[in-house]
Amino acid sequence: MARPRSASARLVEHVQKLGEQHPPIDLASVDFAVKDPRLLNERFGHVLDFMARVELEVDRNVLELLTLLPDPPEVDVFFYRDVWQPQEIQHGRILDELQVRLGRDNAVTDLENVGFKLKLLGALSHLGAFQDVSRMLYYLTGMATERSAVLAYNILHDGIVEMGEGAIAETVIVPIKRQEPGHYAFYQLSARNLWAELAPWQKWLVRKLRSFSFSPVGVNNPEQLADFGDVMATLGVSEDVQFVAQIARVETELLWAREHGLPVPDYIVQAFAGAVTAARERAAA
Repeated sequence: MARPRSASARLVEHVQKLGEQHPPIDLASVDFAVKDPRLLNERFGHVLDFMARVELEVDRNVLELLTLLPDPPEVDVFFYRDVWQPQEIQHGRILDELQVRLGRDNAVTDLENVGFKLKLLGALSHLGAFQDVSRMLYYLTGMATERSAVLAYNILHDGIVEMGEGAIAETVIVPIKRQEPGHYAFYQLSARNLWAELAPWQKWLVRKLRSFSFSPVGVNNPEQLADFGDVMATLGVSEDVQFVAQIARVETELLWAREHGLPVPDYIVQAFAGAVTAARERAAA
């Protein structure tokens, strides 16, 4: 009888398949034809800009990972260097090209600055036991980021189809949103595997640090927080509790299963509510 594969072997196999089955999107396969550029820009231009920036900033995200994890598992490096980064950067280039064709400026990106908090965690991560805490935070952030992307791209796709912009929907949004679930699966598998191995004190520390550090995807300053709130409003999820709950589902299960009846951790609810408030206050000003 064949021996069951280890969790690590299954993870490596997943990353290999992800790279083989989903190479970076060929720019030549994209049809940028738009029937009504003015209307598409008016309705979704700022959403495309936000998404393009987040996707393009994966170059900085890799720098952050090199800082945060001084000695990462080989499969993590394989994933973010050989699969995730090449796929995501191409998403960003395509979305940025689309918004330029709509008459917008290129996304303004930060590709170099690594925050102080990450540098501090990276310094502590030279202690092996603490690096596992940092790894868990990385996986949790990855899950929230990719789940947010999956949900957002699905809504964006439906909105663009509704506008009759079939070429953009089918050759830009569909190929991108087809690749995001594989990224989410990597983070989820990694998080479940690592969580089962952590000592009680490490789990306690992950919970504490996560509650202090959580922020919505692509948000690093107050202006970007308001931008995220505008994206939520455009996608119609400003008041959608289920949208937030879906993003936090696995995180809630792993970190807070003992808190019976807790649908979404308070720090996640407050972060998304803060984005909505920031967008409304900016608009009012």
